[in-house]
Amino acid sequence: MNFTENKICQLLGIKYPILQGGMAWIADKNLAAATSNAGGAGVIAGGNAPAQLVEQEIEECKKLTAFPFGLNIMLLSPNAADLAQLAIDKKVKFVTTGAGNPGKYIEAWKSAGIKVIPLVPSVALAKRMERSGADAVIAEGTEAGGHIGEITTLCLVPQVVDAVSIPVIAAGGIADGRGFAASFMLGAQGVQIGTRFLAATECQIHENYRELIIKAKDTDSIVTGRFTGHPCRGVKTRFARELLNFERDGGTPEQFEEMTAGALRRAVQDGDIERGSFLCGAIAGMVKTIQPTKEIIEEIIKGATTLMKGNG
Repeated sequence: MNFTENKICQLLGIKYPILQGGMAWIADKNLAAATSNAGGAGVIAGGNAPAQLVEQEIEECKKLTAFPFGLNIMLLSPNAADLAQLAIDKKVKFVTTGAGNPGKYIEAWKSAGIKVIPLVPSVALAKRMERSGADAVIAEGTEAGGHIGEITTLCLVPQVVDAVSIPVIAAGGIADGRGFAASFMLGAQGVQIGTRFLAATECQIHENYRELIIKAKDTDSIVTGRFTGHPCRGVKTRFARELLNFERDGGTPEQFEEMTAGALRRAVQDGDIERGSFLCGAIAGMVKTIQPTKEIIEEIIKGATTLMKGNG
């Protein structure tokens, strides 16, 4: 499949319109470089990490790939402003954002030549981002891992495509060529993939985390934290069920935040089954094989090409 006229490929200077999700504590220099080297767009996740640490990741990633990669900024993080400036200082190719409205940073990013691609869970925010100057948007459905909205990918993507004139990238529940092809049939110009890359050999997560993903079934993801206003999807562990029971039994959002503080880092780095939050998308049940990132991307493109030629 030839993507030379694809709007996302042209926008970012990449071979395939596949963005790697900006997964906090997971999307590091190794995964980002591997994705970019394979023809996609790698992303380093800022998360809650100190700006100095993220700067080191960016510098190391530049040594590992000559291809474009981006920085993801979670706007709820206390370090968001520092990372917004870091993107400018380090001249990253593009920025993806989540958990908020990046409007106050867009002008500075655009002036620095940085492409801006916010994640949106609704048509209203997509339209606002277009008015603010975003170059594209990521329409992410509730099937995604981590913080999520409530609208499914199948319903959200075509509505966003119809509402804006900038390119739309589909995210949430995409793991293979079928999901890629389906996204394009909905009008998307690209896809963002996260959970599938948890099984990439370059993904530096604890083996306990990887094993949970590989062994997951279709019903093994769970959403917690809805009462905080920031629902989050992850593996249905005993800790996740404990969190769900806590919010059902009258716990407060403040207590919930205390219980979950540092839980993702405990999962990624320590493999802490008892108190870690192992974030994943609803598509985890389809992830069965540990493979190099290059193989994953080529497999997705091959599968999508076969399907899309059959419908062409």
